[in-house]
Amino acid sequence: MESKIKVSIVGVTGYTGSELVRLLVRHPQVELLELEGRSAAGQPLGNVFPHLAPLGLSVKEKLERPAEADFIFLGLPHHASAERAAEIFEQAPNTRIIDLSADFRLRDRTTYEKWYGEHHAPYLLPEALYGLPELYRKQVTANTRLVANPGCYPTCSSLALAPALSEKIIEPYVVINALSGTSGAGRGLKQNLHYSEMHDSASAYGLEGHRHAPEITQILTDVNQQAKVTVSFTPHLMPLARGMLATCSARLSPEWLAQYSANPNAAIRTLYSNFYAGEQFVRIVTTPPTTKEVFGSNYCFLYPTVDIEAGRLVVISVIDNLVKGAAGQAIQNMNLLSGLPESLGLEALGIYP
Repeated sequence: MESKIKVSIVGVTGYTGSELVRLLVRHPQVELLELEGRSAAGQPLGNVFPHLAPLGLSVKEKLERPAEADFIFLGLPHHASAERAAEIFEQAPNTRIIDLSADFRLRDRTTYEKWYGEHHAPYLLPEALYGLPELYRKQVTANTRLVANPGCYPTCSSLALAPALSEKIIEPYVVINALSGTSGAGRGLKQNLHYSEMHDSASAYGLEGHRHAPEITQILTDVNQQAKVTVSFTPHLMPLARGMLATCSARLSPEWLAQYSANPNAAIRTLYSNFYAGEQFVRIVTTPPTTKEVFGSNYCFLYPTVDIEAGRLVVISVIDNLVKGAAGQAIQNMNLLSGLPESLGLEALGIYP
């Protein structure tokens, strides 16, 4: 019988940590080894998340057997994650880490420190692989031991714009208006996340600059073959527990519009379908998608269309911010690094309505 992949989770008491547990216990090739969560050390996981109580799992203050794990998922805040990654590699240099914080997403240390402050393990930056499989899969090697799992906003937005930039049919100046559920802000208590503040309300934030903007810029510049892409990014908070919708637009090239003037919408859908042909988790849909349609799943639904009057491409993209935007994508990366089908353990469809 083939041995299972041994997996431990650090930071299991956050939303991302709980979602990792929910998904990993259904993975046929995974054995959960240890769960670390200092705020609930010594307690049953069910005390923190009652929906996980039937699993009978417990939480430790610190991993006791890191070297036994094939993969360790880090669901910690930035800074803390880099410090913990460095500790783990000292104890278990052959264990692979999938980090769900922002600590290894930005390749340039100066850019990172502009947005997040001093980096606590900069020497690890050169070996970190950016883990958006649909765009960076070819960079995976047998020696990859550190994966920077993408942010939810960058995942949702970059998948929407990558085909058009790759095919050079839009100008490298993109506008992204993105809406997120409140779970993206974590479990911490904040006044603007209280029910009485959020109910029947929506708000924009990060108008002077958001930390995910340089991450989106890095991805799209890569896709655009190292030609700098300028990103205008505005995030919004919506009265949803989970879910993300991004409306992404850019000016189409006059040559492309002239070539496909008879039916630009059919042409743009064909381009997107060809770009993502064979991708399990990216679907090109024929009507504007809603966040409800991908709730609980690892799918990204894309609806590309052409605003003919404005001469602009408009793409609607939806994901579940806790699955494709976090835990699900992390498991997709684990599968990829393990030589398993990327969809293994992630085949569940969205929950609707």
